[in-house]
Amino acid sequence: MDVVILTVATILGFYMAANIGSNDLANAMGTSVGSCAITLKQAVVISIVANALGAVLAGGYVTGTISKGIIDPSLLAHNPNLLMLGMFASLLAAGLWVNLATYMALPVSTSHAIVGAVVGFGILSVGAGAVTWNKIILIVASWITSPAIGALIAGGLYRFIDRKMMSAEDPLKATHRYVPYMVFMVFLVLILSFIFKGLKNLNLHVGFFQTVLLAIPFSVLGGALGLWWVRRQARPECALRPEQEGFTPLDRLFAQLQVLTACYVAFAHGANDVANAVGPLAAIFSVVQTKAVALKVEVPFWMLLGGGMAVGGGLMLFGTRVMETIGKNITELTPLRGFCAEFGAATTILICSRMGLPISTTHVLVGSVVGVGIMRGMGTLDLRVLKNIALSWGVTLPFTVLLSMLFYKLFVYMLL
Repeated sequence: MDVVILTVATILGFYMAANIGSNDLANAMGTSVGSCAITLKQAVVISIVANALGAVLAGGYVTGTISKGIIDPSLLAHNPNLLMLGMFASLLAAGLWVNLATYMALPVSTSHAIVGAVVGFGILSVGAGAVTWNKIILIVASWITSPAIGALIAGGLYRFIDRKMMSAEDPLKATHRYVPYMVFMVFLVLILSFIFKGLKNLNLHVGFFQTVLLAIPFSVLGGALGLWWVRRQARPECALRPEQEGFTPLDRLFAQLQVLTACYVAFAHGANDVANAVGPLAAIFSVVQTKAVALKVEVPFWMLLGGGMAVGGGLMLFGTRVMETIGKNITELTPLRGFCAEFGAATTILICSRMGLPISTTHVLVGSVVGVGIMRGMGTLDLRVLKNIALSWGVTLPFTVLLSMLFYKLFVYMLL
């Protein structure tokens, strides 16, 4: 019987992981594909490799987020099977909702879907009073703060580039002047993010200022390489791919810079969001194997690697719908605009993570794209698409709460 339970759990966990790829990772890569900085095939390759590396190297082999901090698992210590069934209900409810949202081409937060699902089974298993509602309030508040911060940073960067480089008397000279600093900032954000996330999961605690001092020399080296690269690449005429016709030479530079940010987004996604699928899966394995409730669960290497690969597979098979929404339907993106959106999102994620604020990669990316669109003029935004996205965000929590409650009640009735 245990073999059957673990087999079904693995299928369900990887189903959730594939849905994460088709929606969460798809919206993360959507700006790069929509701006034609990279092709869909390149996005899939980058995603599968970087996402799997993020899951294995920085995803953490020990997770304390089985219940996402919403309920205390020890409250179910008297009956571990209730936790197991709750994790089954959570994976199925969140997976189905994300699957539906992907079919409707709506970018939603898989983290919030899992949180809603955990709240649903938590209300039925330990009672509404045991749910950490303060965290739910913070999550709801993040629906506004996350996109707003992303929009502010991405929009501000686009405004700066537009005024200082695109509108300059000599754009080529301005490019030589400013792009190395941008390369420096890109490397700084990427290195800081990698160190903070990777060292934390390796239980190596380095102070903030020591980390910055460690990152700056590498970023300066990146900026120096950027200066050499700009002098080599920046020229009045350049050959772009057919789908990039009409783009400026400046777009060619930022198309290559955007590949860096795309790799980072995929790596960070693997480090953060694969846990939404393998965390509950690891909890189910723990209950079946130990017949007890553990507050922290060891996540096997095969589970992290398999989850990362399943996420990449989900992007390859079903990710084009959400990619179109993020990369084309909200506002028209070029490599320059896409770079601003991705860099704004990466910076926002780094800042908010260090401040301990609950954020959604999806919400930040959408906000960053909107911020770039606002700087170009409100007429460049498709408000109908934004209305549908906002509606899907508002529906995610209550829908997954109710669906999880339904599945949990059904599982308990049938199996216990």
